[in-house]
Amino acid sequence: MQRKTLALIHTSATLVPVFQQLAMARLPAVDTFNIVDDSLVRQIGRKGGITPDIAARVAAYIGSAASGGADFILVTCSSIGPAVEAAAPSVKVPVLRVDQPMADAAVRAGRRIGVVATLPTTLDPTTDLVRRRAVAAGQSVELTARLVDGAFEALMAGDAARHDALVGAALKELSAQVDVILLAQASMARVVDTLAAADKRVPIFASPPIAIEHLATIL
Repeated sequence: MQRKTLALIHTSATLVPVFQQLAMARLPAVDTFNIVDDSLVRQIGRKGGITPDIAARVAAYIGSAASGGADFILVTCSSIGPAVEAAAPSVKVPVLRVDQPMADAAVRAGRRIGVVATLPTTLDPTTDLVRRRAVAAGQSVELTARLVDGAFEALMAGDAARHDALVGAALKELSAQVDVILLAQASMARVVDTLAAADKRVPIFASPPIAIEHLATIL
């Protein structure tokens, strides 16, 4: 059987090894290649959202991945999710935004869904996606969105400990109010491992492992 090729489009180089490790474990018979542009998220932050020129760049990367021989394309950044959905029909191979399988899993897991993010530009697209996936599944959900102020700035300043402490406190607080929590950014996933069992009262979902697990059922 011919090996499949998965293209991964990232907006942070730090996510390359994360997905490489997951793919090696769960997709051993699938070849991968990466496209990285970390200017996209900075530009979204400066402009306050996805502009037509940012959407055009995302579409160009998706087109490049398809012409590069990809059988399937995974875009690992939630902030550009709406642009990914808009560009997907322009190529002949399937395109998946990283948070869709996570949103579907959350809708199945409970009615009260919490979404945590350290960037407003990620929080809005993720909550919007959960709402739409709930409608598609015929489920009624109650969403609680939580922006962790100061955490992203701490991470960018090299203070990972402060970032983790702020995110951890938000997760503990939210776990008392909802049935399931979604992490809107893959960079927060490591914080879950630092929480005590008593602080993880509800399932906490991170998109990378759920997305790769979903692809394992397809590829």
